[in-house]
Amino acid sequence: MKNYSRLLYLVISINALMLSVSCNSCQSSKNSGSPMQTEQYVKVSPDFNPDSAYSFVAKQVSFGPRIPNTPQHAACGDYLVAKLNDFGAQVMEQKTTVTHYNGQKIPIRNIIGIYQPQKTKRVALFAHWDTRPFADQENDPTRQHQPIFGADDGASGVGVLLEIARQLNLKSPNIGIDIIFFDLEDWGPAEFEKNPPAGDWWCMGSQYWVKNPHITNYRAAFGILLDMVGAPDATFLKEGYSVQYASNVVEKIWQTASKLGYGQWFINRKTGFITDDHVPVNENHVAPTVDIINLKDSGTGFAPHWHTLNDNMSNINRATLEAVGQTVMEVIYSEQ
Repeated sequence: MKNYSRLLYLVISINALMLSVSCNSCQSSKNSGSPMQTEQYVKVSPDFNPDSAYSFVAKQVSFGPRIPNTPQHAACGDYLVAKLNDFGAQVMEQKTTVTHYNGQKIPIRNIIGIYQPQKTKRVALFAHWDTRPFADQENDPTRQHQPIFGADDGASGVGVLLEIARQLNLKSPNIGIDIIFFDLEDWGPAEFEKNPPAGDWWCMGSQYWVKNPHITNYRAAFGILLDMVGAPDATFLKEGYSVQYASNVVEKIWQTASKLGYGQWFINRKTGFITDDHVPVNENHVAPTVDIINLKDSGTGFAPHWHTLNDNMSNINRATLEAVGQTVMEVIYSEQ
């Protein structure tokens, strides 16, 4: 990930931070004439297992960098297909070849797991599974051409969705779910490259999918994209395109996180616009989609390990995985 330049010159909203409520509870007043009473929030989703999600992240990283058209990428893709099959999904793959900005022809592989295909109402869950072929945010130029492991940037979102897939196989929600792992998201031009050709060179897998959906005329009630959702100090702000295209879904997710006691991660503040896989999904009106992504008020807009060799398992935290995974599960299991 990602094209971050727009984030730098957009004004941060001055909305106040939402105060985190106590874990699994919320306060309400029954009426103005009665004393305040504590109303326990009753979770409807199964328990998200953070240890399981962590193991799915670690397994992906164990393959090495998952750069398209490499043996490591192929092996990891086979693993993802096998896990979705193990977890009861109807699995489809999209394979094609794209000509990238450098003239290289790159094979890509989108991996899709379908749950309850007979259901008309559907929610799409997205993450990218490829990794960046160069660590162009390293300060040392001699290290910038090395590939990253992408524990957070790629594997964390996929790991959370694999755990959700495992839970979907144990207990079905009231709606259909499509889990989609996009390929070739993170191979945009490097910072050190001189005058790369103009074009939309990020998010190639999602660009292909929106024009060639796995089901003809596919539409989902809404979508949720997970990207960089593993860091211990992650802060999920309300990203600009998400608010523009899916403001009601943004509020549903952030309110759910607050009710579950995850307000320290899901911050009630709007921020700038990020080019990520949700952009082609939203612009092509496939599903109003929200990007849950770790954003910072920093020079890049992202965490310090972003696009560096430090994007490894040291940046994966079980509590963060649980906050994201349980929130997403609560949203989808609450749908009717």
